[in-house]
Amino acid sequence: MRLAVLDVGSNTVHLLVVDAHSGARPLPASSHKTELRLAEHLDDRGCIDPVGADGLVSAVRDALVVAEDRGSDDLVAFATSALREAPNGPQVLERVRAETGVELEVLSGREEARLTFLAVRRWFGWSAGRLLVLDIGGGSLELALGIDEEPDVAQSLPLGAGRLTRDHLRGDPPSAGQVKALRKHVRTELARVLRPFAASGPPDRVVATSKTFKQLARIAGAAPSSEGIDVARTLTVSDLHAWESRLAGMSSAKRAELPGVSAGRAPQLLAGAVVATATMDLFGVESVAICPWALREGIILRRLDWLTGS
Repeated sequence: MRLAVLDVGSNTVHLLVVDAHSGARPLPASSHKTELRLAEHLDDRGCIDPVGADGLVSAVRDALVVAEDRGSDDLVAFATSALREAPNGPQVLERVRAETGVELEVLSGREEARLTFLAVRRWFGWSAGRLLVLDIGGGSLELALGIDEEPDVAQSLPLGAGRLTRDHLRGDPPSAGQVKALRKHVRTELARVLRPFAASGPPDRVVATSKTFKQLARIAGAAPSSEGIDVARTLTVSDLHAWESRLAGMSSAKRAELPGVSAGRAPQLLAGAVVATATMDLFGVESVAICPWALREGIILRRLDWLTGS
C-alpha cells in the first residue's frame, strides 16, 4: 500500500509518502515540507496566533493535494509538542478538521518516545541489545531505554532546540552568560529523570535520531545524506564539546554555511548542541549511532502492525 504520514511538528509540517507492506522495509516515495515554525507563532499566553493557525491550515491543505497526487491509499496525521501544549490547541485542531477534513492525532511526549524507540529497534534489530534512544525535536527531548520493542523507560522533557532558542538565547550570537545559563538549565532538567534509566541497567547501544543530531553529526564529519541512509554515522561527545563552543561564537548566518545545516535550522543548532552534549555527558555516553528512522517511521510501523493485526 502507499501510505502518507503527515507530521505537524514545532518546526515543519512534513508529509512523507511511503510504499509500505507488512514485513517489508517502508520505501520513501515522496517528501513534502513546509517550514511553518509553529513554535514561533505563540502569543504571551502560549496560544498559537492567527498567522500560525492560518499557516497550519494552508500547509495541511497543500499536503493533502500532494498525498492525493502521489496516489496515497491512506493518510495518518499527527501533531507533537507545539499543538499539544498550546492552550488553544483544541480549537486550532478543530479548525484544521473543519477546513481540511484532516483529524490530527496529538501525541503525548511519552508516546513520541515510544514510537521513536520502535523505529530505532526495527532499524537496528534484536542484536543491538538494550537500546538507549535520544531524540531532540523542536519543542521537546525524548528519551527511551529498553530491550524489547516497547521501552522499559520513556521520558519527554521540554528541552527542544527551538523552544530553548526562543526562551533562552537572545542575540545572534547570544552572550556567553546566556549560553552558560542554558547549560545549567538543561542539566538541571535532565538530572531529574536519570534515576529510572540508571535502575533499568546500562544500554548495549546508544542511538540518536532526528534532524538536530543528524546535523551535529554532519558538521562533525559524518557522511552527507547524499551517500544514502545505510551508511553508518556516529557522533562522539568529544566532537560535541568542541562544536558546542564553536557554535556559541557563530552567528546564524555563519552556522548556515556549515555542511548539512539549513538556514531555517541554523538558529536552533547551538541549543541543540547544548542539549546533546548535556545528555551524553549525564548518561556517560562516549558516542552515539545516528539512526535514519525516527518518529514518522514509528508511526508507519505502528499503522502497518495495526492493519495486519500484529
